[in-house]
Amino acid sequence: MYSGIIETPSPNFDDRKAPVSMLVLHYTGMPDAASAINWLANPESKVSAHYVVTEDGQVIRMVAEEKRAWHAGKSHWRGISDVNSASIGIEIVNPGHEWGYRPFPEVQMQALVPLVNDIVQRYRITRGNVVGHSDIAPARKQDPGELFPWHTLARLRLALPRPTKNLMDPHWTDSGFMLALERFGYDITDQEAAVVAFQRRFRPEMIDGIIDGECRAILLALLLPKPRGDD
Repeated sequence: MYSGIIETPSPNFDDRKAPVSMLVLHYTGMPDAASAINWLANPESKVSAHYVVTEDGQVIRMVAEEKRAWHAGKSHWRGISDVNSASIGIEIVNPGHEWGYRPFPEVQMQALVPLVNDIVQRYRITRGNVVGHSDIAPARKQDPGELFPWHTLARLRLALPRPTKNLMDPHWTDSGFMLALERFGYDITDQEAAVVAFQRRFRPEMIDGIIDGECRAILLALLLPKPRGDD
């Protein structure tokens, strides 16, 4: 668990236009933590996040939660298009696909989990609104990527788990699958990118952009009714 928060303010923020209802996880996608933090604090970058979690477990606050950080860019989730206004953004230090993508260290996850838990509890964010950058911007982003251990958060009821039991293929047509994917929350403007983003999140061992029976079954299970407040 993180022992304290390091304050490194960024000037890149403005006022929220909506209450917080989402948590968005990113990877930094830069060679090292210092480069990422410097970029997020640079007024010329026009990007920021509320928090950064380093690979050695430091938690850095860059924008106050009541302010709108600039982390999501052009994005969409479950009818929300101004995701920056409606979300808290956490950047997780990792070189990403461009600079040598690698697993997220255990000490980093040990710092991230209590931070996520604290935010989710205070804002009453549902598990279905704890998302990755690739979920909200599938045509542009890949982070936090297929190596991110979503199961660690899901086990603690901090994110949706991957359905694994009693999976049934509904045999939707491809267009039917895309309508269901849109209903779940994804922007399907770029259909293949949306399928890839869904696979990256819920079936990371095979990311091919092809709609198959397993994809259909996983999505159906995610859409099935759940106890109230448990989506």
